[in-house]
Amino acid sequence: MIDFKSTLRIALNSLKVNKMRSILTSLGIIIGVSAVIIMLAIGQGANKKVQENLESMGSNLLTIRSSSAKTGGVSMGLGSKPTLNIKDLSAIRMQARGVESVAAVLNSSKQVMYGNQNWQTTVYGVTSSYLYVKNYEINLGRSLNPKDELNASKVAIIGSTIEKELFGDINSIGKTIRVGNVPFKVIGTLKSKGQMGPMDQDDLIFIPITTAQRKVFGVDFPGSVNQILVKAKSLEETQIAQSDIEEILRRRHHLGKSQPNDFEIRNSAEFQEKMKSTVQTFAILLASIASVSLVVGGIGIMNIMLVSVTERTKEIGIRMAIGARAKDIRAQFLIEALVLSLIGGLIGVVAGIVIAILIGVFFETSILITIGPIILSFCFSGIVGIGFGYYPAYKASLLNPIDALRYE
Repeated sequence: MIDFKSTLRIALNSLKVNKMRSILTSLGIIIGVSAVIIMLAIGQGANKKVQENLESMGSNLLTIRSSSAKTGGVSMGLGSKPTLNIKDLSAIRMQARGVESVAAVLNSSKQVMYGNQNWQTTVYGVTSSYLYVKNYEINLGRSLNPKDELNASKVAIIGSTIEKELFGDINSIGKTIRVGNVPFKVIGTLKSKGQMGPMDQDDLIFIPITTAQRKVFGVDFPGSVNQILVKAKSLEETQIAQSDIEEILRRRHHLGKSQPNDFEIRNSAEFQEKMKSTVQTFAILLASIASVSLVVGGIGIMNIMLVSVTERTKEIGIRMAIGARAKDIRAQFLIEALVLSLIGGLIGVVAGIVIAILIGVFFETSILITIGPIILSFCFSGIVGIGFGYYPAYKASLLNPIDALRYE
């Protein structure tokens, strides 16, 4: 039976005597472990950021757009043909299963002004339920209500970007802005959602949809809207709601069995799943690349340990001559490799966490450090040490004591 305490003491003494070699041996593991932690922190941070952005857009959403108009055979894009109207919204709310809330939208780009300040932005004419459906929250003031829609009131809710560009540090509540040539009273400001890719989710203005239809945009067909948004009660009921909505709209628009839909329904869940899958693939790719450095570090351990066996041939011969067995020699070198790997892994964990935090601070990117990858990286460093340290240990245990003692 191997005297573990004695073997461990001999292995640690050997590492202390050859400090520079021990540091160089651990360096590959340090770099490998820290790289894995950094890459996983970046990947998980990106995943979290995407998840937050998707949730900010609203969950369990169905987006219904009117069809595309054609001019001279050229498609003008979805929403350019007015096939949806406010009565469609009422029918969906009353007849479709699994529907929690419905909102309608009519939007266009407009110049907005306050005093001598002006800004080009997107103005959304919306029903009062829109803010709930899209997960917008009021920061100051109040939200739109059904009375605003009924009276076509000239009131507006502005995003934080608009507030900053037009008002600076001034309180915007109660102030009058001009959307085009129409005056609007600011009744509320929105909590910031930030950027989602190239889109600034705070660069917008909400006004009642009836006001948009009658006084700001003007519509060729009374009650027409660009989009209808449907929030399902749950992810499972989204498909049920989608099927019902398609049937309701086809019936309302008097479409025959052979006629294509004059609208399009997009399910946000499908888009969200694709985005999550893409980000997860990206995170796995980063982790795989970083893991290669751990393997390279293991190869470094094996190479330096093989050199160590050659340099310590006479020492091995002396140990064998005074009674050490082949398994004692093998255990000594395996313990040395394991200790080097674990020390390197521990230093790599600390370095990886520090560097990941610094990357998040200096590059203003989302970083997420969790305990799972840290434990996994540390354990893997030990496995690498044993795996790549076995061959040098095995080679050392095969040395003939007499030949080893004669070695110069």
